[in-house]
Amino acid sequence: MEEEIDLKSILQSFWDRKIGMAIIILICIILGYIYTTYFVSPVYTATATAILTSNGTEENDGSQIAVTQSEVTLNSSLLSTYRGIATSDSVVGAVISNLGLNMSAEALKSQISVTSATNTQIINISVENADPSLAAKIANEIRRVFAERVAELYDMNNIKPLDDAKVPTAPSNINHVKDILMFAAGGIVLAIIYVVVANLLDNTVKSSSDIEKAIGINVIAEIPIYEYSKGRKR
Repeated sequence: MEEEIDLKSILQSFWDRKIGMAIIILICIILGYIYTTYFVSPVYTATATAILTSNGTEENDGSQIAVTQSEVTLNSSLLSTYRGIATSDSVVGAVISNLGLNMSAEALKSQISVTSATNTQIINISVENADPSLAAKIANEIRRVFAERVAELYDMNNIKPLDDAKVPTAPSNINHVKDILMFAAGGIVLAIIYVVVANLLDNTVKSSSDIEKAIGINVIAEIPIYEYSKGRKR
């Protein structure tokens, strides 16, 4: 029975402070909107794709030799190595020189992400940059230089372009709904903390049970308070 009374009092505490909780949550939502709208610098992501094929050997009639299972196995085993080559100093340095970029190799490396689609021989070369057009140019140039570098190292031309990077139209690091929901969730946590702290600091007597807890003596009677207004008892 005591647990039910305690639970009821806890819920009542939240209800009594519902306006304060609503204000805290609303403030957090407003802060989230301001943050995601005015303080987050947009970053755009462009992705160029390449596919691993045969080594480029031709038949006498000029047609390409079909990809063999051994080549597929070799390409799969080299995927992790290819990812490292795509972000190597030689490839990144050549891209910076070719495009005349005003940035260091380390700065450009931090913008590059090379991944491979699961169970495929497709390589995704993604570049993040504040300039959407530049992001697409860098991604396409990395793919080109990377393919040339692999041809030099392994003496085979097995990397073919699949899809060129297109200029992104929307930033990849801004999601207004997600950011506002995160701030709202933080506001709910702060509102709960507010109620808990307020209850801990509140030492006023609200009922006979509070008196019993404070002085350890059972209350045997209560005198009701009557208010009179214009001759009517309330």
